[in-house]
Amino acid sequence: MTLQSTTDQSTNSPKQQNGSTRQHRAIHAKDATVLIVEDNPSNFVLMARMLAYMGVQRCEWKTSGWQVVEFADTLPQVDLILMDIRLPYEDGYAALNKLREHPRLANTMVVAVTAEASTEQMSRARAAGFDGFLGKPLDTDKFPDQIRRMLRGEPVWELSTP
Repeated sequence: MTLQSTTDQSTNSPKQQNGSTRQHRAIHAKDATVLIVEDNPSNFVLMARMLAYMGVQRCEWKTSGWQVVEFADTLPQVDLILMDIRLPYEDGYAALNKLREHPRLANTMVVAVTAEASTEQMSRARAAGFDGFLGKPLDTDKFPDQIRRMLRGEPVWELSTP
């Protein structure tokens, strides 16, 4: 399954719902490089398998926030970062701050993915500058659509559903 992008390859309007002024280009799943920052191997495998099912062929994994900036220089482009908030050594918020200062990743869509799924955490993630929020447990039925929307440059802010 591949994603269809708009014919004009347009990005979001300059002011996003989350207050961000970053613009994200639309991309097909088969052309996307997704970085998953997750310390739990089971969560990584679940996300990677769902992404592969959608046609994402390049999926990278890092287990802590501090590894992400180091990893940034090894890829020419990362299109989407799915980042757990509770990570060892450096949490997702601290890692996000460093990513926003990195030339290659400053405008990359970074989505908080966390088991601490509450309206308070979502508000904190929005205020910190994340471009979206997915609560765990991930809804395997909704995940493909959420990723499609993100790859089109649309912000996704959703708590988990029981």
